[in-house]
Amino acid sequence: MFRIVITGANRGIGLELARARHEHNDIVALVREPSDELRALGARIIDGVDVTDQASVEAAAAELEDVDVLINNAGLLRSSSLAHLDWPSIEAQMQVDAFGPLRVSAALAPKIKDGGKIAIVTSRMGSLADNTSGGAYGYRMSKCAVNMVAVSLSRDLASRGISVGLVHPGFVRTQMTGGNGHIDPDAAAAMIWERIDELDLENTGTFWHANGEVLPW
Repeated sequence: MFRIVITGANRGIGLELARARHEHNDIVALVREPSDELRALGARIIDGVDVTDQASVEAAAAELEDVDVLINNAGLLRSSSLAHLDWPSIEAQMQVDAFGPLRVSAALAPKIKDGGKIAIVTSRMGSLADNTSGGAYGYRMSKCAVNMVAVSLSRDLASRGISVGLVHPGFVRTQMTGGNGHIDPDAAAAMIWERIDELDLENTGTFWHANGEVLPW
């Protein structure tokens, strides 16, 4: 039985990632506040965890041991344009989407087993080459930054056999997207798990679409 730690597992993709594997694995959900759906799932919940708060992340890490898979899923999406730059929103997205996965991964790294895995749910909106429409400054910047976080983690943790992957889930119908999208959370979660299952030291540091396509940086 694997111990799988998932941030932001109270709803959307995170909840479905937990639901997909909870029957045969020890799922640990790190959340600020658990949802009724997460409670009903029966996963172990560590609440009060804010990925922007070092103390709460360290407290959660202290409760864990022997982690097989860490999934950094917690994220924040807010709109911004060149004409209406909302600096607090931009900074908040950097804190959650970029600094959060680094903070959690660093705190849990000593608990992850040699040969374990770290996955970061990112976005193709963080791709420089794929940016053909501009805008979304805070979200694009934060996802571009977290992509670099993952590549550095993949180098730093390779000696322990820990592989690190970046997965764009697609345009998923969640609360974050206002219910808009091309795919439901459970289908996105299933594809993300396929990418995590395939993750190893040969492909560590890769930036994938959940469907298996390798995305450009």
